[in-house]
Amino acid sequence: MPLAGCSTLGYYSGLAQGQRALLKAREPIARIVGDEQRDPVLRQRLSKVQQARRWAVQRMGLPDNRSYTTYADLGRPYVVWNVFAAPELSLEPLQNCFLLVGCMAYRGYHRQEEAEQHARELQRQGYDVHVGGVPAYSTLNWFADPVLNTMMRWSDEVLVGMIFHELAHQLIYVRNDTAFNESYAEFVEEQGLREYLAEAGEPRQDWQLFDRRRHQFVDLVLATRSRLAQVYGADLSDDDKRSAKKRQFDQLAEDYRRLRDGPWAGYAGFDGWFTDAEPNNARLLPFALYDEYKPAFAALFRQQAGSWAAFHQAVRQLAVLPQEQRAKRLEELAVIGREQTSNTP
Repeated sequence: MPLAGCSTLGYYSGLAQGQRALLKAREPIARIVGDEQRDPVLRQRLSKVQQARRWAVQRMGLPDNRSYTTYADLGRPYVVWNVFAAPELSLEPLQNCFLLVGCMAYRGYHRQEEAEQHARELQRQGYDVHVGGVPAYSTLNWFADPVLNTMMRWSDEVLVGMIFHELAHQLIYVRNDTAFNESYAEFVEEQGLREYLAEAGEPRQDWQLFDRRRHQFVDLVLATRSRLAQVYGADLSDDDKRSAKKRQFDQLAEDYRRLRDGPWAGYAGFDGWFTDAEPNNARLLPFALYDEYKPAFAALFRQQAGSWAAFHQAVRQLAVLPQEQRAKRLEELAVIGREQTSNTP
C-alpha cells in the first residue's frame, strides 16, 4: 500500500537523520579528558569510562573497537524513545521488523513527539502501549557508538554498567529474539559490574541498597506478569479477564506500597512507575525482555565456572539454535538459575 510505504520510508528517514546528528556531535574522549578547560566533572566521569572500557575488554572479553571512545552531547534527556505495545488481553509484544536487525519487540524514535504519536495510533487500534525513554543503544558495530550525555544522568555504577551492556550487544546479537539479546546484555551488565566493583574495592553502600531495592521491585513486577499470563490463558470471558487484569495491577500497587512503607522505610524511588502512567500489559514488556532469561544466563555462567571466554562461547552455541530449541534450553537453564538463587544464603 502506498500509504504504508510512505510511512515506512518516513520512519527510516527519521532514524537516519537522528543517527547522523548523533555521529556529527562526537568528539574524542581522550581530547576532553586532556583539556583542563573542560568541565572537571565531565572529564572525571569520562576518565572512568575509559578505565571501565579497558577493563571490560581485558577481563570480560568484550569488543575492543572504537565504540565508547568518543562523547556526544545531544542536548536532550534520552537518545531515543521506545514504543512498546501489547494486546489488551495478552502479554505478547507487537513485533516491529527492520531491514538490518530483524524483528524487535519495540519501535524507537529519536523525537519524543513522534514516539507518542505512534503510541496514540496503536492505542486507537486497541493496544496497551508504553513509551519509555532510553539513555543508550548499540548500532551493533555499524558505527562507532559514542558515550552520550543521556548516559551521564545517574551514578557512576549505572554509567559503567551501560557501557558493559551495550558492548555485549556488539559481541553477540540474534535476529528476531529481543528477550535473548536483552537478557544476555543485562546479565553481562550486572555480573560485569559486580566483578568490576569488587576489584575496585568495596562498592558504595548507597548503590548496594538501591540495587537490592531495584531487584525487589523487578521481582514484584515479574510475579504480576506471571499471574497475568495465567489469567489470559484461562478459559474465561474477555470481561472476566479484564476484571482479573485490574485486580492483578491493583495487587501489584498494594504489594509495592507494603514494600515501600515497610522494609524500605518510605523510600519512594519507584512511585513514578505507578503515577507517570497507568500500568498495563505494555509496561510489563521491558521487564520481561530484560529480565526473563537473566537467571538462565546466570546458570550458564556458573556452569562455565565464571570464565567469561567459556561463557560467551556457550552463549554463541545457544544463539545458533533454532528459536524454539533456544527458548526451550533457556527455560531449562532459568529453572536452574532460580533454584540456585533461592538456595544462596
